[in-house]
Amino acid sequence: MIEQPAYTGFGFSDGEWGLLVGLPQSVLTAASAAESDGTRRTMAETAAGLETISAGRESASSLVAAVAGEIVTRVGDPETGAELPVIAPDDPRALIDDVLLRAGQAAALLAGRVDEGEAGAYKHWLVTIAEQVVGAASSGGLLGIGGESVSDSERRFRDRLAHVLTD
Repeated sequence: MIEQPAYTGFGFSDGEWGLLVGLPQSVLTAASAAESDGTRRTMAETAAGLETISAGRESASSLVAAVAGEIVTRVGDPETGAELPVIAPDDPRALIDDVLLRAGQAAALLAGRVDEGEAGAYKHWLVTIAEQVVGAASSGGLLGIGGESVSDSERRFRDRLAHVLTD
């Protein structure tokens, strides 16, 4: 017997599942890119994001658990030392705009395919990923001393993401 992909149980096509699975990592990258922090801080943000994605495997939401499991299968488990590469986009604004556009598409997709609880859990998880990333390393300051825990540009990205997901 041939095993069916996880997304078929939720009624998603391959492309739709790709959107839902790709979005958490994109949120991580966009949240990190919202403020230019330097390599060390960006590494801390990336690690925090991957930890939050990985923790989704324990979600009460079957959708979040399935998406998180798929991501960890693809990129590795932080509990075993896996790390994502640090990505510095050439155009952070364009990346952020693209992620927000895809977040809106995902919200619309979920509204038509899964119950409110599953959709809400997935959207909340995305915002949690953004919150963990932007709060992982302070911005500004000198030699890691001082600075803001969350900069205005990071806060703006997180808030815009939450708004797009709830509209």
